[in-house]
Amino acid sequence: MTRKQRRLALIGVSLGVLGLAAALVLSALKESIVFFNSPTDVIEKRVAAGTRIRLGGLVKPGSLIRGDNLLIRFEVTDGNREIPVTYRGGVPDLFREGQGVVAEGALDSAGTFRADTILAKHDEKYMPREVADALKRQGHWNEDSGKRTGAAGPVRPQ
Repeated sequence: MTRKQRRLALIGVSLGVLGLAAALVLSALKESIVFFNSPTDVIEKRVAAGTRIRLGGLVKPGSLIRGDNLLIRFEVTDGNREIPVTYRGGVPDLFREGQGVVAEGALDSAGTFRADTILAKHDEKYMPREVADALKRQGHWNEDSGKRTGAAGPVRPQ
């Protein structure tokens, strides 16, 4: 074998080992990735009860009910469909009706999403990209102003 052939063989073996290592790492991470789903996605995909997912959209105005022992009930909407959500615990200060929210948890057999984590946007201009993309697909996003539109008009800071 010439010097050039040995060098090419070493480079080829190195790239093969690197590719195998990358595949193993990505395979291991696949188990821990939680994907974002809009209410329309959840209903159309018929997500099975008990499957852990992230549900994102807007807290539907008029749907927020605060109960005893930090129990909160509300609906998450993407403008087309709504999914009822229940959560027990404290929520972020910016959590309120008409604002973007991502909830982690699972659907129960009745179709209610039982959240164990609630994430809200951190300032008046931020919304998770997935939530904004879902609203854009549904036609409830005004690209010029960067605000949600719909029957109630754009979302305005409170």
